[in-house]
Amino acid sequence: MIRNQKIKSNSALLVLALLTVQFASVSYAQDSGISLNWKDADIRIVVEAVSEATGKNFILDPRVTGKVNLLSSAPMSKDAFYEAFLSILQVHGYIAVESGDLVKILPDATARQFPSQFGTANAAGPDDMATQVIQVKNVGATQLVPILRPLIPQYGHMVAHAGSNMLIISDRAANLARMVSIIRRIDMASDDDIEVVSLQNASATEIVRIMTALTQTQRADSGPVTTSLVADARTNSVLIGGDKTARLRLRTLIAHLDTPLEDGGDTQVRYLRYADAEELATKLQTHFSNQAIATSATGQAAGAASPSSVSVWADTQTNAIVANAPPKLMRSLMQIVDRLDIRRAQVLVEAIIVEVIADENNQFGVTWAVEGSGTNAPIAVTNFPSTPGVVQLGTAASGGAISGDLIGSGITVGVGRLSDSGVSFAAILTAIEGDANTNIISTPSIVTTDNEEATLNVGQEVPFVTGSFSNTGGTAGAVNPFQTINREQIGVKLSITPQINDGDSMMLTISQEISNIAQSSAGAVDLITNQRTVDTTVIVDDGEILVLGGLIEDTLLESDQFVPVLGKIPLLGNLFRSRKTEKKKTNLMIFIRAEIMRDAAETSFQTNAKYKMIRDVQKDRESDSIQLMPGVARPMIPPLPEAQAQPLESQSDGSE
Repeated sequence: MIRNQKIKSNSALLVLALLTVQFASVSYAQDSGISLNWKDADIRIVVEAVSEATGKNFILDPRVTGKVNLLSSAPMSKDAFYEAFLSILQVHGYIAVESGDLVKILPDATARQFPSQFGTANAAGPDDMATQVIQVKNVGATQLVPILRPLIPQYGHMVAHAGSNMLIISDRAANLARMVSIIRRIDMASDDDIEVVSLQNASATEIVRIMTALTQTQRADSGPVTTSLVADARTNSVLIGGDKTARLRLRTLIAHLDTPLEDGGDTQVRYLRYADAEELATKLQTHFSNQAIATSATGQAAGAASPSSVSVWADTQTNAIVANAPPKLMRSLMQIVDRLDIRRAQVLVEAIIVEVIADENNQFGVTWAVEGSGTNAPIAVTNFPSTPGVVQLGTAASGGAISGDLIGSGITVGVGRLSDSGVSFAAILTAIEGDANTNIISTPSIVTTDNEEATLNVGQEVPFVTGSFSNTGGTAGAVNPFQTINREQIGVKLSITPQINDGDSMMLTISQEISNIAQSSAGAVDLITNQRTVDTTVIVDDGEILVLGGLIEDTLLESDQFVPVLGKIPLLGNLFRSRKTEKKKTNLMIFIRAEIMRDAAETSFQTNAKYKMIRDVQKDRESDSIQLMPGVARPMIPPLPEAQAQPLESQSDGSE
């Protein structure tokens, strides 16, 4: 109950946040955060909402106008909300400049005219404006300005001080840190005609290909190319030849290109948490191979990254994939891995099989025999298959033994007269009434992962005779008979494949079979089996019980055997009649209950509940002593570890 209340509370806070944003305010709760849904909202109203949520004071430049669109799929904290607001300002060409307790929102074109942080280390975030003075030691600062100026946005500023050979740069902290890294790579002492530039992140061969294409394009109409580029694959270095100014320009571009990628280089090793490395590597390789075929059919620009250059293989020992691909395709590949390497939800399925059988039968019959004087040949006799006969009993009695099969069940009453002279007669009356009630409940349960088939089989293997053979051979005429036997499984079989849908419903593909040996059969030959099978696909909600099918059968069997004509005589005809009536009513229902276990806490709760249930059953019998073994304790599963049992106790306390 508490869990449902918490979900409703969070949903209410989310709805409140969505509604209040439309009125230029933001609702914030400590347990849920801030949820945004801005569509064509005026930026000034957005600033009011940010001020209300963060408690900051803002001053807006009159030139700050525009419409804002922002959607958040998950609640954000106050700090994350403010960072998102700064990103909105950057997208719309504005910047927030802090001045004491106030925050000025200005067009970024004038941002450099206002005081900013000195150095990237003092910046509060990557989007804050910062200014840094960089000392250049080996290259002229004025030479770097025309080369590096295209890397600075319009609102940024770069100027060189020739007297001290310094560069002064004003820009956002993230781009400023990138510019400092590029300048440090360029500012190297080199007076030789050939320079060697060692690369750390990019491929030397790829850099030379790009730079060669660039220089040939720029010098196609203005004269011959005065520089040369050579790649050394062994050391991953680029050799630059030419005049000093041209080498400086190429070295600057190479330093700009030799920056680390967000997702690594051309080869990456990715350790998987949940997915199977071998299976995933095969799928990824097939995916990019199909893309390569489609690309070759439609044509591809020269020099572009080709899917055919992607190579993926699996290391089964560490459950990792090793991927080799160009940077663009590498990012696409890793995005696919991120979506597939997730913890899949599990499903607990419990089948409830209820079978109630009521069986009633009544039987009444009379058999008799009359024998002539001393002839030992009967004059008249009656015999019915379901009633013990007088002749069979007399034959068995003369042999000195009467079996129980001849007497039958129920009550058997016999009367008669046996004489050496005169007429002998005997009569047997049999009556029986039986009631049988059967109540069977089976609850097999199984846990499986989403979209994975699971099978549960609880039963026995019963032998069925399928044939026999006898072989007579040898001088002594020995017989060596043998029989062929086929074993079949009898019991409960449950096969299920769940598919979790959007929300709390799931589609289940179920195959359920219940089989047992009929009670009328005994032994392992010529057995009769009862079988009940359900094959279906259903949709069920999380935690709900659904009926899969059932059988309601009402059977009435009446048997009446009598002697023609004599059996129709009123009252007296009962001496020439045997009756049997059997009524059987069967009620069979099969139910299914499925519950989604999305995380480790729900899985632990269900496991602990089953574990505790079976342990309580053992504890109830713990006090019973073992016969003929005094002092010997009954076996019992150990208690749950304290760390694992804690979630079960917490859940139980909350539900109460």
